[in-house]
Amino acid sequence: MSPLLTILIVDDEPGIRRSLGESLAEEGYGVLKAERGEHALDLLLNSDGEGVDLMILDVWLPGIDGLETLKQAKAIRPELPVVMISGHGNIDTAMQATKLGAFDFLEKPVDLDRLLLVVTNALKQHHLEEENRRLHQEVNQDRFFMADSPAMKRLLSDLDLVAPTEGRVLLVGENGSGKEEVARLIHLQSPRARAPFVEVNCAAIPEELIESELFGHVKGAFTGAVRDQKGKFKEAHEGTLFLDEVADMSLKTQAKVLRALQEGRIEPVGGGGAVAVDVRVITATNKDLTEEIRAGRFREDLYFRLAVVPLRIPPLRERPEELIQMAEAFIQRISRKYGRPPRRLAPEARDTLLRHDWPGNVRELKNLMERAVILSRGAEITTRDLGALAVRHLSEPDPFSFPEFSSLKDAREWFEGTYIQRELRHQNGNMTRVAERLGLDRSNLYKRLKALGIEARES
Repeated sequence: MSPLLTILIVDDEPGIRRSLGESLAEEGYGVLKAERGEHALDLLLNSDGEGVDLMILDVWLPGIDGLETLKQAKAIRPELPVVMISGHGNIDTAMQATKLGAFDFLEKPVDLDRLLLVVTNALKQHHLEEENRRLHQEVNQDRFFMADSPAMKRLLSDLDLVAPTEGRVLLVGENGSGKEEVARLIHLQSPRARAPFVEVNCAAIPEELIESELFGHVKGAFTGAVRDQKGKFKEAHEGTLFLDEVADMSLKTQAKVLRALQEGRIEPVGGGGAVAVDVRVITATNKDLTEEIRAGRFREDLYFRLAVVPLRIPPLRERPEELIQMAEAFIQRISRKYGRPPRRLAPEARDTLLRHDWPGNVRELKNLMERAVILSRGAEITTRDLGALAVRHLSEPDPFSFPEFSSLKDAREWFEGTYIQRELRHQNGNMTRVAERLGLDRSNLYKRLKALGIEARES
């Protein structure tokens, strides 16, 4: 079995190459060795170099020196972490290496424990940077941020101003409009982009567990607490904490969140002492918090802490300029995902999409396009492939008309989804009342909504 991570050691002293290589191999790393900078660059340029995850590079080398090797290596692999070592190092050399992109600078004789710690930290940072690049690509692929409509152009303009700051952001918008993706985009464009982005859905966590989820707990704090848990605030230390559906927190939990924001400290459930945390908090809700404050369900002082910069995410019905373009982008992406030939929207299918009011917003559109790609049989996606949506928009709907299904299971899921959506409309999106009507508890209701691809919206 080949090692997961490979480190290239570049040093002209055989003893150092041997000792460093043995220590790294004992830690489970694969090791490549080079005695000259030219040899190291050749390794990076050929196929073997694609598997190099980190380079340890001596400053003083025969031929081109370490600094020049570093410069050329960064031109070949800009993302490659490099740790410089030198027996004759000075501050000027270390600063120059850092400017050229070195992760750290160690003096010889190298302390092996410190080297292993530096290597671990460099690889962790590299992993976070790769993850952030992947998330950024996913955000762009999901096409929530097409800016063809005036509403989205205004939002993206605001994001350019807000993201680089430390200001807390409150995102207000309907379910499925892209609040989580906006929060991720703010994080990726902020100085905290290399640190974690941690999401908490406040509506999906039972009241008795949310404090433990946010602030952590100590072993034995309550039944089932078999080990310490650090909590989401601590997980997001130096990064971004995204509290989705923040209006669903109880007043008791709101008080603790307010205290954490005021003091920059949290206390785990069960004690253990306060812990300092440094997080940027972004929150989101589909409710009118001013109305929630008037009704006594949300703390006004917490609102002012969270809504330093309030941003409204426009619903899809306010972005008709982007609707068809977004649908076609989803179709192409989903077709590639399932290995299907490219599809196009038939004219009547376009008309049906444009007539719909999209209560589930972009998430509803994406789910519908995925279902249509899976069920379509020809080169075009027709109204037949849009199923219940097409039936809903017939000029004279027949109550006994149903979309075609490939199995009883599909028909059952369609009926269940339709029934739940009807209750959501009748109860104005009040999840507690909907759960009571369906004979479910709230957590199971949220699980069914997620499984059926339904986004609840409170009117």
